[in-house]
Amino acid sequence: MNRLLKDERGQNSNYMRPRDASAIIVVDRKGRQPRLLMGRRHPDMKFMPNFFVFPGGRLESFDKSMPVYGVLDSDSERRLMSGVQRPSAARARGLATAAIRELYEETGLLLGCSDLGAPQVPCEDWDAFRQHGIYPDLGALTFVARAITPPRRPRRFDTRFFVADAATICGEVPGMVGPDREFVDLRWLTFEETRSMELPTVTHVVIEELAARFEAGFHPRLPVPSYAMRHGRMVRTLIA
Repeated sequence: MNRLLKDERGQNSNYMRPRDASAIIVVDRKGRQPRLLMGRRHPDMKFMPNFFVFPGGRLESFDKSMPVYGVLDSDSERRLMSGVQRPSAARARGLATAAIRELYEETGLLLGCSDLGAPQVPCEDWDAFRQHGIYPDLGALTFVARAITPPRRPRRFDTRFFVADAATICGEVPGMVGPDREFVDLRWLTFEETRSMELPTVTHVVIEELAARFEAGFHPRLPVPSYAMRHGRMVRTLIA
């Protein structure tokens, strides 16, 4: 919490409401140690250039209407509706669906089920799933963390972090990572390797939370940590 507060001390921008956003942590568990998929942002980007981050971005209205396969587990859905204005199952579903879309847009990886034919997509942002005959699989995702950017920052997001197993990737579109893309590089990193990487502070914190979750057996009923600034202090609470 002290690291998060120090990292966000520059609070000179006009107040804005945080935008709903999602991030996805794809975990490869085939080896002796779990490996997390991370991408390095383009060095010319204004926001976090050259930093390694998890794929993610803001929730779009069309994400809520994308046909999906499976459902969120009941604990994840309930927790996604906790502590928000106008909670709804559709919003929780949209956040999970957005995480899958962002994974595709930034890495080219398609997470879902390929046994049901081609979905009818709401817009061209989802067209790769139609072309490859893949339905996003919400049952593959587990909600594991939430972090809200402090007030008076130039960009504010209310980000929900989801975990998915690499085995749920069933397609890939080449060319989505490279020198002219948002991610210029992808890496599969162990928890130990991430400690020496150039990551945003909030990403380091979420990784530490995830490592503790793995040590505890990664049971879906484990509470979810949530970070937000209150009365000038960064506060960690648990969503039970």
